Amino acid sequence: MLGRADTLAVMRIATWNVNSIRSRADRVLAFLERSGTDVLAIQETKCRDDQFPALPFELAGYEVAHVGLSQWNGVALLSRVGIEGVEVGFPDQPGFGDPLVREARAIGATCGGVRVWSLYVPNGRVLDDPHYHYKLEWLARLRDAAEGWLEADPTLQAALMGDWNIAPLDTDVWDPALFAGRTHVSPAEREAFAAFARAGWTEVTREHLPEPGKYTYWDYTQLRFPRNEGMRIDLAYATPALAARVTAVEIDRNERKGKGASDHVPVILDLADDAA
Repeated sequence: MLGRADTLAVMRIATWNVNSIRSRADRVLAFLERSGTDVLAIQETKCRDDQFPALPFELAGYEVAHVGLSQWNGVALLSRVGIEGVEVGFPDQPGFGDPLVREARAIGATCGGVRVWSLYVPNGRVLDDPHYHYKLEWLARLRDAAEGWLEADPTLQAALMGDWNIAPLDTDVWDPALFAGRTHVSPAEREAFAAFARAGWTEVTREHLPEPGKYTYWDYTQLRFPRNEGMRIDLAYATPALAARVTAVEIDRNERKGKGASDHVPVILDLADDAA
C-alpha cells in the first residue's frame, strides 16, 4: 500500500539508500510517481555533484540538492515542495582519513516547512577499526547539533532520516547471535543512537511500526532477501512538533524486488496538516 494512508496526510517524506543514483535513477523516478512522495532523502548516491542525474527529477517537478565527492558516500534531497536553506554537513561534523576529509554524509534543507536531513552514518567496519571510533564521534557530534537545534526552537519541525548503520534492538536483525561482537549492534553504537531520544527526538518509524521483522536492508548474498534475513537500519528521528504530525509509516519492501534493486528499501512517513 503506497497510497496516502490517512485523509489528513498532506505531505509525504521518505528516505532511501539507493546504492548508486546513476544506476537507479529510473527506479527512483518510478517510486516517486507511484508513491506520491513529496520529499525524498537519498543516501549512497556514489557520484560527484557534476555526475548527479538531476535533469530527470527536475523535469518531474523536483528540486535537487546533492553533495558528493567521489564514487563513495553521497547524499541528496529531492523535493517538489521547495528547498530552502541548504546546508552541507552539520556543525562540527568530524572528518576521516589522513588528511582529514569531511565526507559527503549529511545534507539538510527546509522542504515544505520541514527541516529534512539526509544522513548516511559511517559503517564502522569492525570494532577495533578507526572507522568505528569515527562513527561514534560522528554520531555524538550530530546528537549535540540536534540537541542544540531543539533547544534553540522547541517548535522546530525537523527529521533526521537515513541509513543509520545501527540496528537499535535485537529484533532488528534476523539472527542476533550471528551479529555478536560486530558493528551495528554493539552497546556503544546503540547507546549513541538512544542518545537522540534523550535529547528530545522521537524515532517515529518504531513508534508507528513496532513489530519485529520489519527490515529495511537485505544483503545481496546468500538469498538474504527471499529468506527475510534482513536488518532494520533505515530510521527517522523527529522533533516533537513533527512527530505529532506523523500519521503513518510504511516500509516499501517491494523495492527490494526485481532487477537492479538497491539492497535497502524506502521508508515513508505521512504527515498531517500542520494546523490539524
